[in-house]
Amino acid sequence: MNSERNPLKNIQDLHVRHLIMQILAWMWCIIFSLWIGSIWVFGFTAVLHLLLIFGIVMTVGVFEAAKRKPSFFLRNGYHTPSRSRSIWIDGKKVKLDDDDTGGEHQ
Repeated sequence: MNSERNPLKNIQDLHVRHLIMQILAWMWCIIFSLWIGSIWVFGFTAVLHLLLIFGIVMTVGVFEAAKRKPSFFLRNGYHTPSRSRSIWIDGKKVKLDDDDTGGEHQ
């Protein structure tokens, strides 16, 4: 089912067109599962489809967040143990210079 070659091509918003295609696909999955007479098969495939869709939605969400607001993944700067402002040596906390960028490749 290609939305460029069916009447859905008249819907200009690609997201709405995709949603309607998904609803139609789910409808036909339900109809064929009930027609064959196996609600267990439908339940199993519905759960797997939901997992697949969830994975796709999460991936798109992460990619969109990275594209629109990359700082979302870096809360208050870059903080890993190798770049913290203090280290522990022999049980004593040693404060690093604030101008030191840290890291092992400096």
